[in-house]
Amino acid sequence: MEPLSFENKLDVSSVYNTMGALKQELGKVIVGQEEAVEFLLAGVLADGHILLEGVPGVAKTLTAKLLARCIDVNFSRIQFTPDLMPSDVMGTNIYNPKTTDFEFRKGPVFGNIILIDEINRAPAKTQAALFEVMEERKITIDGQSYEMEPPFLVVATQNPVEHEGTYQLPEAQLDRFAFKLNIHYPELEDEVEILRRHQNKTSMHELIGQVNKVLSREELQNLRALVRQVTVDENILKYIAQIVNATRDNPDLYLGASPRASVTLLNTSKALATLRSRDFVTPDDVVHLAPSVLRHRIQLTPEKEMEGATPEEVIEQIIKDIEVPR
Repeated sequence: MEPLSFENKLDVSSVYNTMGALKQELGKVIVGQEEAVEFLLAGVLADGHILLEGVPGVAKTLTAKLLARCIDVNFSRIQFTPDLMPSDVMGTNIYNPKTTDFEFRKGPVFGNIILIDEINRAPAKTQAALFEVMEERKITIDGQSYEMEPPFLVVATQNPVEHEGTYQLPEAQLDRFAFKLNIHYPELEDEVEILRRHQNKTSMHELIGQVNKVLSREELQNLRALVRQVTVDENILKYIAQIVNATRDNPDLYLGASPRASVTLLNTSKALATLRSRDFVTPDDVVHLAPSVLRHRIQLTPEKEMEGATPEEVIEQIIKDIEVPR
């Protein structure tokens, strides 16, 4: 196999420095979630939606709110509930007696960073309403299309241990999330630091007040354009395709990943490379991102589930079986 070519160098220092400053602002409040924050920033740069899963109290909602605070854009928060209707999210046409005409009243989804709390609590009809807006960045109401103003990013949270009053997200919707990030309990040392910060501040509001805006809407769009210019070696492209393709004929999987997963893995690998001050993608970038890109897009066979296997274990084995490009 031919060695990777790293010609046509691109200056990615603006991405590295700006996102480093953003990470530093998040670190004023978020403790012990360095990997999750890095993935979150990669998702922002790659223009991909993010699903955060974790038990209550591990700062899923707080992380999303702080991200919106660091970027000078419009922020909306939607609490999903079993009685939530699509019009409660998207908006609806309201009759105006003064003009004797219908006027469209925008719903909370019209924003730049949209936090959807407990996304798995809404029924299928409301979930389906998100399909178009998450993929095409527009919605259609009564035959009229409304474009979302860029940037448009959905950060959704869900609780993996609470099942009463929840609905499983459709595969088509899960496929629209670039990442599914598992947020774990903090380590002991990190939890001590959390307590130390709370002891020195009177409230969470005071802690959040320390976080400053780092990035404007225009600057974010410029950084995304720079990330898109990162070139990826042909061997890496083939490596990404091999990993995703291997999920489709794996005997342990009932459902494999779609071509959207390949594109997502490519785009997020570019973003991760720039976050690490590189203008080229390495196989390590792909391997590091693959579990978070693929875990929610594949389904284990019933037999494998009964054995207690996890999607991550299958993904790890797939990666081991594929030759790494040199």
